[in-house]
Amino acid sequence: MESTINFPTEAKTPEKLPVIETANLGKSYRTGFWMNQKIESLKNCNLTVYQGETFGLLGQNGAGKTTLLKTLLGIVRPTSGSAILLGQPIGDRQVKEKIGYLPENPYFYDYLTGWEFLEFVAGLFQIPASIQKQRIPELLDLVGLSKSTAIRSQLRQYSKGMLQRVGMAQALINNPELVFLDEPMSGLDPMGRYQIREIIVSLKEEGKTIFFNSHVLSDVEKICDRIAILAEGELICIGTLDEILGTNETYYYVKGKSGNLQILKQWIPDLEFENNFWHGHLQGDPQEFLVSLGLMKATLITMNIDRVSLEEYFMQQLRERGIFSSY
Repeated sequence: MESTINFPTEAKTPEKLPVIETANLGKSYRTGFWMNQKIESLKNCNLTVYQGETFGLLGQNGAGKTTLLKTLLGIVRPTSGSAILLGQPIGDRQVKEKIGYLPENPYFYDYLTGWEFLEFVAGLFQIPASIQKQRIPELLDLVGLSKSTAIRSQLRQYSKGMLQRVGMAQALINNPELVFLDEPMSGLDPMGRYQIREIIVSLKEEGKTIFFNSHVLSDVEKICDRIAILAEGELICIGTLDEILGTNETYYYVKGKSGNLQILKQWIPDLEFENNFWHGHLQGDPQEFLVSLGLMKATLITMNIDRVSLEEYFMQQLRERGIFSSY
């Protein structure tokens, strides 16, 4: 089944200015002893991200997520197509000053303390020392690192989760308009993931645009305005969760007890029976189902509007294309 890329019509209103635009963006590599093998890591990518959006890019390992992000940042050059960031072609130096970036596997100078590292990054952006003294403690507090740890401990003594927090702080040191985050929840415990989600929400409230890659689908589902799924270098869908998953106003999850299980299975194909209670997803007219329950003297306990989860949709898309993920 073919999936079309749908760009929401409401996103093209004048109030929402495009911050990221790509047109047939592609990246291929030559491999092999004679460099005669071509691998297309990114194929004809067309997407638009608007000002103030939180945009999530999903895909299994090797799908091309990091390639797309690094191409947008100008770290790697595209083989075909073009892209624009903040109104300028990718690679523009002045635009880079307005961008924050957290790599998936950042490498820091191990013998610097967290505070010294943030001072170093601030110096690259030519941020005055007076502003650094105010900005660095604010960022440490934002990402959940104590000031004393940042001053005393060298980065080689930090855990992976602590390094991820320092990485988030350095990505925000220049107060960027556009923030790129490559797997920002990587290596974090549940509390750390919650804090990163809260940081992303606060950045959105400040009017910043956030573009991030992730395979933690539950986090994406909670905080993203729009998402895209990338498979084998190709965008297979893009839109809001409602556009992709549907509102499914007639899709219900029901729970009850008693009744004829054979008749119930006709209404609830995925019927499960546990501790004298049954539950599953209703297929068919809800009113007729309620009448049927009355005739078989079954008791309905709950009936909630439901829809397929993002994880289920994601796996369905991969299966349809013969791709099996171990994300």
